[in-house]
Amino acid sequence: MRRIFTPSKLLGCARELRRDQTDAEKKLWGYLRGGRLQEWKFRRQVSIGSYIVDFCCESAKLIVEVDGSTHGEAHEMSYDKKRTEILQSMGYRVFRCFTAAHSAIVVARASDPIDD
Repeated sequence: MRRIFTPSKLLGCARELRRDQTDAEKKLWGYLRGGRLQEWKFRRQVSIGSYIVDFCCESAKLIVEVDGSTHGEAHEMSYDKKRTEILQSMGYRVFRCFTAAHSAIVVARASDPIDD
């Protein structure tokens, strides 16, 4: 069951997620941090609405999510789809990667010019 977070709880949860990154998140953060991707400034574990996204570049309206093995389960896939639709309705592009190796492909795709 999903927990509902208040804004103050979201902030605490985001801090915890930044401390406890997965290996795939650490690797992807190495590609994204410090403006290494098209000089875009990414932040990690950012709250947007009632969600915490793994990586977000506000200026490009770009979100990159690292999904672990549990995201292959039917209920997680359904939740992720709805979450992605909501984030897209807010004007964000959402990219998902599933492993550390897949993150390089996602970064390459994210580097493609963004059409307005």
